[in-house]
Amino acid sequence: MKIHEYQAKDLFRGYGIPVPPGRMVETPEAARDAAAALGGTVAVKAQVHVGGRGKAGGIKIARTPDEAEAHARAILGMDIKGSTVRKLLIEKGAEIQREAYVGLLVDRGRQSIGFIASAEGGIEIEEVAVKSPDRILRFEAPTLDFPEEAAAKVAGLLFEDEATAPAVLEFMRKLFKLFVDKDASLAEINPLVLTAAGEVIALDGKINFDDNALFRQADVLAMRDMHEESAAEIDAKEKGLSYVDLDGDIGCMVNGAGLAMATMDMIQLFGGRPANFLDVGGSSNPEKVVNAFRLILDKGGIKAILINIFGGITRCDDIARGILTSLERIDVNVPVVCRLTGTNAEEGRALLEGTPLVPAETFSGAVKKAIELAKGVSA
Repeated sequence: MKIHEYQAKDLFRGYGIPVPPGRMVETPEAARDAAAALGGTVAVKAQVHVGGRGKAGGIKIARTPDEAEAHARAILGMDIKGSTVRKLLIEKGAEIQREAYVGLLVDRGRQSIGFIASAEGGIEIEEVAVKSPDRILRFEAPTLDFPEEAAAKVAGLLFEDEATAPAVLEFMRKLFKLFVDKDASLAEINPLVLTAAGEVIALDGKINFDDNALFRQADVLAMRDMHEESAAEIDAKEKGLSYVDLDGDIGCMVNGAGLAMATMDMIQLFGGRPANFLDVGGSSNPEKVVNAFRLILDKGGIKAILINIFGGITRCDDIARGILTSLERIDVNVPVVCRLTGTNAEEGRALLEGTPLVPAETFSGAVKKAIELAKGVSA
């Protein structure tokens, strides 16, 4: 789950992490009032769950309340990478001396919380990694205890001034506590700035949370902005499906998250583009297949569908019945490749004989057929 910058900064304040004064507003008039109350130069910042706001024109500097109102009027309603701007953060300007980057994430491969830091703040960390990989500093917290020694070695390097080390170290210590307490999966401060007055403050803030832990994070869950979430993903969750929308044209219907990930990887490997991640789960409920078909086809732009089922708890004959029901209820107007293997696979394949579905025996064979059909080549 993602939250807005203004919400992240509210959490920061609760943990004693320094941030500039600011207010969330939803109208141009409120933006003017906020700018007047804050005084001086302010930043007018679009609140959306995507990056690249500045490049898209979603962040503007205003030197007067009237200018803040004008910027707010222009930004509200703007589309930024598919997200409509409905809220703004009006934030008091800071006199920046230096910029740095600090990020925390769950590193599943290393089974730890990973710290990423860089003295190159204000630009995307991926860009820094490409252009100046030596400027990326990494260390880990293998337990839920703050790694004091490793953090202390990095703290004085971020602003290339040892005098700032205590403030940076305290900042990282508090950010780590927030990360652990709130079951975050990612926390990113870009930029972390050193002001002319010698303060270390978070000028931006991004936090993502582990969806599986939201049951114990009521205050975080209350911050959820449903406008920023995919309607298809919300609908899928209500129907017991795990779905993530992607930008390809081959719809994927798979059982099991691991097999679903492998299916998307193999589509990419053979030159195709997956349109979604869709895990129908371990249930042998044919109605889930009907819902999955609807979810895939409602997206639009689908050129082929790949059904890849490895029957374990999920029975292939139940999946086949769901497919037959779908073909009766839904106008499936794109080619469908189907691979069934595992529990009751023979029964499932027998049920699908005589249908327009294209059968496949192997994983790779199914993927190749789906790609060929998506490109308009006969299977």
